[in-house]
Amino acid sequence: MPRRRIRMTGTPEAPLRAALTALRTELGVPESFPPEVLAEAMGVPPFERSREWGRAAKAPVPAAEDATDIPFFTVDPPTSMDLDQAMHLSRRGTGFRVRYAIADVAAFVVPGGALDAEAHRRVTTLYFPDEKTPLHPPLLSEGAASLLPDVTRPAVLWTIDLDADGRTVAVDVRRALVRSRAKLDYATVQQRIDTGTAEEPVALLKDIGEARERLEVERGGISLNVPEQEIVERDHTYELAYRAPLPADGWNAQISLLTGMAAADLMLAHGTGVLRTLPAAPDGAVGRLHRTARALHIDWPHHVSYAQLIRSLDPHLPHHAAFLQECTTLLRGAGYTVFRDGDLPPITTHAAVAAPYTHCTAPLRRLVDRYAAEICLSPASPPAWVLAGLDALPKEMADGSRLAGTVERECVDIVEAALLKDRVGDLFDGCVVEVEERQPTVGKVQLDTPAVVARIEGGTTPLPLGERLRVRLTQADPGTSKVRFAPA
Repeated sequence: MPRRRIRMTGTPEAPLRAALTALRTELGVPESFPPEVLAEAMGVPPFERSREWGRAAKAPVPAAEDATDIPFFTVDPPTSMDLDQAMHLSRRGTGFRVRYAIADVAAFVVPGGALDAEAHRRVTTLYFPDEKTPLHPPLLSEGAASLLPDVTRPAVLWTIDLDADGRTVAVDVRRALVRSRAKLDYATVQQRIDTGTAEEPVALLKDIGEARERLEVERGGISLNVPEQEIVERDHTYELAYRAPLPADGWNAQISLLTGMAAADLMLAHGTGVLRTLPAAPDGAVGRLHRTARALHIDWPHHVSYAQLIRSLDPHLPHHAAFLQECTTLLRGAGYTVFRDGDLPPITTHAAVAAPYTHCTAPLRRLVDRYAAEICLSPASPPAWVLAGLDALPKEMADGSRLAGTVERECVDIVEAALLKDRVGDLFDGCVVEVEERQPTVGKVQLDTPAVVARIEGGTTPLPLGERLRVRLTQADPGTSKVRFAPA
């Protein structure tokens, strides 16, 4: 079962667009930024600028160092304009040097100002199939603060030195001006690396990424390569398809994980910070995964660890994809943990990362990352505005994450219903990927094509988990975002 975020290009048909608009209204998603927020972002505050006021698109805080000579590059989806991260990778003796520039959002946002208040109201960027609702005005998030190519931007620059095995040996973080040279996407990076045409800074993404993946396995960490659902345009209409992550997706994610782990260690060493934490899964949850693996005909010998098993799965195979999605249930319970003055919390690790970790690499799209960056820049004495807002962050982020999760689920249901609305009564081939324990005649089926995962009910015998099944579409209503199948 793929991730429940749908990507699309082009303009959706009227019924789908109307359903998505209705969803935004129902959830109270902000339609636009207030005038005072836009004015501040444009550098035109509603009152005379003072020494304390004045960070905006036209006047960012001066950076401490000029690093524009480093040829950074970005790796993002091809249509993305809100570029949080740029990197430069190089060899350092037998090891490596990772330079990771993160958009310096705090250089533009005045604590207590209109931009700051609006960011606390929104908390995170929300993604819909037809548009997104950004955390910050596009003037900043896709313009003045974004690490776009061939323009100079303020950044929080991490320099992380690794040994030959990819282990961290030194960390430095400071403000700097940077200049990206290339905006790359995952497919391009993968193609260049596979064909041997990538220049060293890009080619090293594979070497460093694979080294970090080996260390992840060694410490018991897990990266779930769950396929995504995508809307693709074919013959002037839209279809749903599955997209399994490329290796380059995982290598790129390892650079972000590396930085988040370095940031967490820095916070813990100085006694103040905000961590992304996840308790270890209870034995019962792991036991249930063993039963699910058996039902999906996935061989999981007792001597093979959970992390090793995950690495062996192929997300292109439907029953493997279904198991990977089931593994995401172990990630429930993740949250943000604040600590200060050396009073460390009882849980400091993220069970899936298998190490202390924090979110600090996506400040254009996530509120907490701006706070994490400022703590890392001044770990011994974080700014007063950071300390003042620290305790409220866990609840703010939890509320924002819940809304983002609701948006993700509802959008997929709406899109699936819209694309299937004229096919009620048709037969499809699929695989049963979930069966309710208390009602074994109810569960979820993953179709081969189109790429739909939906509820199945109405049969008289228990559903065969992991088995292929012919099913009939019984309901597809974009207005209620409901798609239902029954055994044929």
